[in-house]
Amino acid sequence: MLVDIHSHLDHCYFEKDIEGVIGNARKNNVKAILTAGINPETNRKALQLAEKYDIVKACLGIYPVQVLKKEIEEDHIPFENSPFDIDEEIRFIEKNKDKIAAVSEIGLDYYWVKDKVKEQKDLFEKMLALAEKVNKPIIVHSRKAEQDTIEMIQSTKLKEVVMHCFCGKKALVKKIIDNNWFLTAPTSITRSTQFQENTKLCPITQLFVETDAPYLSPYKDKRNEPAFIVESYKKIAEIKGMELQEVINNLWMSWQRISR
Repeated sequence: MLVDIHSHLDHCYFEKDIEGVIGNARKNNVKAILTAGINPETNRKALQLAEKYDIVKACLGIYPVQVLKKEIEEDHIPFENSPFDIDEEIRFIEKNKDKIAAVSEIGLDYYWVKDKVKEQKDLFEKMLALAEKVNKPIIVHSRKAEQDTIEMIQSTKLKEVVMHCFCGKKALVKKIIDNNWFLTAPTSITRSTQFQENTKLCPITQLFVETDAPYLSPYKDKRNEPAFIVESYKKIAEIKGMELQEVINNLWMSWQRISR
C-alpha cells in the first residue's frame, strides 16, 4: 500500500531497465507511482508508461520552459527539449484528462532563471487554470519562489495541492498547512533536516512521500527509484513516534481522497 506521489520514470536514467525498476517497486509493495511529465515529449512517455504498467499513474504538466533549458545545460542531461506551442500542449493535456492522476510538474523556479519571472508566472497561471478546468490535483515545484507560488495558488479555487520538495521558510510551511494542502517527505529526508522539520510540523493527514526518482536518493551515490519510497515512510514513523503501518495507512487514505 505504498505510494510514490512524484517521480520521473521517463528519465533517460531509466531507459535501459524500466522493467526492472517497476519489478523492484512491486516487490517492495508499491501500489502507485505517479510519474510527472514536464514537456510534450515526457507527457507522452508518462501516458505510455501508465498504459503499460498498472501501478504507474500519469501526471501531465509543463515545467517552466526557461528553467528546463538551463537545467539541461547545467546538468549535461542528454534530453531533447525542442520549442513547442504551450497552448497546444495545454489542449493535449485537457484532451487526456481522464487518463491522468494530476497536473504535474508545474510551478515556479527562481533558482536557475531570475530574469523571466513574468513568463514563468504567465505559464503557471495557465496551468493552474487548466487544473481547475479538468478538476485534478496539482503537484507543484517552487524552488526559491515559494512566496509567489503560494500566493498564486491561493488566488485559485484549487484545494488538492501537493507541494513537492518544499524548502521555504517555516512561516510558509505553516501557511501550506493552514491552507489544508499537502507537503511531501522525499526519500532524501533520511539526511535532510529541512524535510525532517517540515514533517514534524505537518499533520500526518497532510503528508505524502515521493522519490523524485531518479533524484533525491536515500542512498549515497545511488540512483533513486520508487522501490526506495519505504525509507520516507520509516523516517516519518520515527519522527512522529508512530508505527510504520499506521503511517502507511494514513498516507494511503490521503491518496484515496485525491485519486480519481
